[in-house]
Amino acid sequence: MSVPGSRQPAVTALGGGHGLAASLGSLRRLTNRLTAIVTVADDGGSSGRLRQEFNVLPPGDLRMALAALCGDDDIERTWAEVLQSRFSGDGPLGGHSIGNLLIAGLWQYIDDPVAGLDMVAALLRVQGRVLPMSAVPLVIEADVTGADPAFPDEATVVVGQEAVALATGVIGDVRLTPANPPAVPEAVEAIIRADHVVLGPGSWYSSVLPHLLVPELADAVVSTSAQRILTMNLVPTEDETAGYTASRHLEVLAEHEPRLRLDAVLVDPSFVAGDPHLESFTRSLGARLVVADVRMRDGSARHDPLKLAAAYAEVMEL
Repeated sequence: MSVPGSRQPAVTALGGGHGLAASLGSLRRLTNRLTAIVTVADDGGSSGRLRQEFNVLPPGDLRMALAALCGDDDIERTWAEVLQSRFSGDGPLGGHSIGNLLIAGLWQYIDDPVAGLDMVAALLRVQGRVLPMSAVPLVIEADVTGADPAFPDEATVVVGQEAVALATGVIGDVRLTPANPPAVPEAVEAIIRADHVVLGPGSWYSSVLPHLLVPELADAVVSTSAQRILTMNLVPTEDETAGYTASRHLEVLAEHEPRLRLDAVLVDPSFVAGDPHLESFTRSLGARLVVADVRMRDGSARHDPLKLAAAYAEVMEL
């Protein structure tokens, strides 16, 4: 249910994968003026196969965002389930998501990634808009110390989102190829015109950080007059950020984009415990620390959509 009133807030959410889907599932309860800006560096699974065969943007994270923004009636939720379903078997279609094939097929027909996504959104009666952060497929590279067990003190260049996500060792500098990729103009405009910009949660290096590595998007996040909200993960992920405190998550973003300033950092109480530096790190980015219970009641490391929506509403003063 969206917030009543003549003018709902314009919210732009940045991220990818399950983290972005979680925030969208909560934000759509507050407003229908919602834009998702999605990473396009995925190179694994169905997305990776389509990307390699057809040289298209990886559609998987875009598909998940579209599914998260489908409406709540029976037809709309059925469409969301169809988008997410996959072909079984070991044949050429085995493992492919129906939604990925639909998006890739429209792109071949239209040859315009934004127009193709808008067509899918219209078909599914999506509440909001889904945009890629760049119109060209991107590759994530990272310097990882200890990635090679034989040389635990040496940095190795790890290439590809899947490889970075699964890398063992300490991740240092992260880059995109091509360097300085062009942003989708509609994505830049959505950040500039937003009332609120939400970054995270999600895989820190492969879903959250990449937006700050696209110069035009980083400039927009830095210069926008919107309230900038960082949604923290519930726990460190077991791969990219194993052992990271909440403070270290903030430090990573600041290292890669020193100009970054935030207005609010939203974190669950479970991630605050044992981190005495979190409040000072938050203040150093210009933000206030908002501690709110946003975790599922079963204790799993998933955001509760209603709790997260309530926390967003409080931060946005809706």
